Amino acid sequence: MTQKATLFKGQQKRKTIPPSRHGKAPKTRKGKRVVKPGKVTKEMDSERELSKFINHCNEVKAATAANKEGGQLSIVKHHDGAKE
Repeated sequence: MTQKATLFKGQQKRKTIPPSRHGKAPKTRKGKRVVKPGKVTKEMDSERELSKFINHCNEVKAATAANKEGGQLSIVKHHDGAKE
């Protein structure tokens, strides 16, 4: 015998109508959160610095390639004092 009274043999659960969302902003997820591990090793710090350097080099290459083709792509500098 089924646990829920509404779902006997051959019956299916009806879809509920979602509430009205008029005038309400859509919920957005803010991406991945950076969670610092309990033990930060020197190796992890060096890998992070290396990946930052590689990302910066790739951004510079993309910006120069776009400028050569007539576009205007510039790199926005990150302020260290700014809140993330």
